[in-house]
Amino acid sequence: MTAHHQPSGLKHGLALLIDPNWSPAQAMAVIELLDDLRDRIWAHYEVALHTHYRDDCITHCDRSVTDPPF
Repeated sequence: MTAHHQPSGLKHGLALLIDPNWSPAQAMAVIELLDDLRDRIWAHYEVALHTHYRDDCITHCDRSVTDPPF
């Protein structure tokens, strides 16, 4: 069995087992549920998430703003 890398970076905790006998309709129902959950979370935390993403992606530099870019 191949270990998959999680987007969260977690390497331990509870294993999430998915029944290999799900029908395509069951798998689609789970995907739709997760999409709905993501949409609801995004709608509630939109501003906070934008702020977090911006702060997480911006690299901070000790250079003075008056320094030329080259």
